[in-house]
Amino acid sequence: MKNSFLAKASVPLMFILICAFCIPIAGLSPSYLANEIVTRMGRNSFLILSLLIPIMAGMGLNFGMTLGAMAGEIGLILVSDWQIVGIPGMVLAAIISVPISILLGVFCGKILNKAKGREMITSYIMSFFINGIYQLVVLYLMGSVIPIKHSSIKLPRGYGIRNTVSLLRMRQHLDNLVAIKIGGIKIPVVTFIIIGLLCLFIIWFRRTKLGQDMRAVGQDMEVARDAGINVERTRIISIVMSTVLAGFGMIIYLQNMGNIATYSSHSQIGMFCIAALLVGGASVDRASIGNVFLGVILFHTMFIVAPRAGAYITGDSMIGEYFRVFVSYAVITVALVMYETSKRKAKSAAGEQLAKAQEEEEHAGKEQA
Repeated sequence: MKNSFLAKASVPLMFILICAFCIPIAGLSPSYLANEIVTRMGRNSFLILSLLIPIMAGMGLNFGMTLGAMAGEIGLILVSDWQIVGIPGMVLAAIISVPISILLGVFCGKILNKAKGREMITSYIMSFFINGIYQLVVLYLMGSVIPIKHSSIKLPRGYGIRNTVSLLRMRQHLDNLVAIKIGGIKIPVVTFIIIGLLCLFIIWFRRTKLGQDMRAVGQDMEVARDAGINVERTRIISIVMSTVLAGFGMIIYLQNMGNIATYSSHSQIGMFCIAALLVGGASVDRASIGNVFLGVILFHTMFIVAPRAGAYITGDSMIGEYFRVFVSYAVITVALVMYETSKRKAKSAAGEQLAKAQEEEEHAGKEQA
């Protein structure tokens, strides 16, 4: 039991040790560190929560959440061109992102249904494919086919979107809508209310008929199919929901940042969100809301303190930068290896039990004869 707990909690424990080592070396004040962690929780939690539903449906870590992030970016680019600012601009961008996210989610879900058992690598490659289409849209179609009025976001040639689109008139409007300071720490109340509502929705959704169907599909697709559940449709719905929520999460993320890196904002978002979730103790087939918040705290604490600690130890802050990027990929690799190892052990143990049961049946049959 103790070994099982240590195996499950090994990644969070490792990050707690890394953070405990780096925080004193970094020399950051407790108030600054707390402020940064709270800010990053508000910025990233919604995006990471969008990963939970596909895990519940047995589809693993949804690298395809990047599709929703791209839909959110398209909504924000269009809203920026229409000069709709603040909260109305965010709401309109979210509305625009929904049909795009649904379309991409249905497409992704249908492809993943043809790649059962290989959903993660398929969704990862899918994000590259859709990224190519996204680049085509924003680099060539916007301004030439899709009307873009303002030259401030267009490339000098007259079509295509600039590398950076400013969201200055939308920056932190949601975070500052109702913000309180406790001990010098700014808490974006409305942002956390929205995140809290999503948490409540996920808890409620798990108890619905569709949520129970997803859990059944996640446990065993064949048993779920025998029970009359439309497995393929249920899996597609889980990906569509994740994609739509990722679009909303990307809008929350970018309004906090205050600008869109048009061609790169979404490129690593899936990787870092998945890494944060795994750091919180989640696995490929099991994740909870608690894993999300623990992962955000540990992963982003490491992100904040690693460059400063690296600069202090080696005299080069880039060492810390390389370290945190290396760790984010290493966490995903280690988690996937551990999952595959435990899966094979469970399969081997099940095979041994089955063989033992067959031997006992044969022995009982011989005794009766």
